[in-house]
Amino acid sequence: MLSFSSAFRIFLAIEPADMRKGFDGLSQLVRDRIAQDPLSGHLFVFRNKRGDRLKLLYWDGDGLAIWYKRLERGSYRFPAVTGTGDGVEIRAADFAMILDGVDLESVKRQQRYSLPPRTAAP
Repeated sequence: MLSFSSAFRIFLAIEPADMRKGFDGLSQLVRDRIAQDPLSGHLFVFRNKRGDRLKLLYWDGDGLAIWYKRLERGSYRFPAVTGTGDGVEIRAADFAMILDGVDLESVKRQQRYSLPPRTAAP
């Protein structure tokens, strides 16, 4: 069972990844596709072309760790992304729904307040 706090940043790699990749290959994908630092402590999620396998890469404080899962039936559905970039940040609740097999496109969300983005002081 995986659990993440809401402060944990989670990034999905939109393009399918080669599941043969290990620590170095996935770290390179994080730098090239998602434009993040693999040693940042964030969680980076990759899936294969069929969508039945996931690999998670994260820094656990003293080294990189990989979590790998293969579904026996079904597939993981990543949200449709518009715009540029090969990675998208999602909330921990959304990631939990993806792991549970929920298609985020069919989820209806109620409006919630969120703080406006912070800007740097001049």
